[in-house]
Amino acid sequence: MGISSSELFKGTPLGLKAHYSNNSDMDSPSQNTSLQRLQNVEKRIVRVLELAGGVMDELANPSGPRKELVSNHCGEFMQLIKDIQVTLREEIKSACEYRPFEKCDYMARISNEICCKKLEYVTAQLDGMQQTIDNYHKAE
Repeated sequence: MGISSSELFKGTPLGLKAHYSNNSDMDSPSQNTSLQRLQNVEKRIVRVLELAGGVMDELANPSGPRKELVSNHCGEFMQLIKDIQVTLREEIKSACEYRPFEKCDYMARISNEICCKKLEYVTAQLDGMQQTIDNYHKAE
């Protein structure tokens, strides 16, 4: 059984859920540092986990899942994953362009390759999830 969003934030300081759930200020023009963009990726990841938990809760509902809610959550989930992927790719590209010492980029290149492989894996998993969602809707 999945973890509910209320359980996810159990024991956290007041307002943390609201802080991480509010994505209205993501990628605003005033956001100019890599750290700020990565912090917003972190917020999106928390929101993705909330959505996944919400879908799991809904699928475990004894009276059956509400199709519209599951569909909305899945759509938002997929959009957030795509946004995360785009932002991380931009940050990786930016990190590759920054070379403080000539020919001393081994660690950065290896780290970026690992990140790219992770993104490929996540994309493959998301494609599988989308296929499952599509199969679920076809079965109805």
